[in-house]
Amino acid sequence: MSEQEIFAKMIEILRPYVKDASLLDGATAATHILDDLKVNSARLVDVIIGCEDAFGITIEDDEADGIRTIGDAVSLILKKAE
Repeated sequence: MSEQEIFAKMIEILRPYVKDASLLDGATAATHILDDLKVNSARLVDVIIGCEDAFGITIEDDEADGIRTIGDAVSLILKKAE
């Protein structure tokens, strides 16, 4: 799966958890999941679980703590998918 495909899937995973879905229209790799998309930290756990299910990977707690932006998540997923 390419970086662009993972990014698109991340947007799909995030969509139910953002307060305003239109914020995803201009999302980039630098978009902060908590601050820019207003996903609360409890919902971030659901996003992480969604990533694990969608990509067939396991994300450890310390790795999840390092995810701040969509790009952080995409990079981690790419690394795990190798």
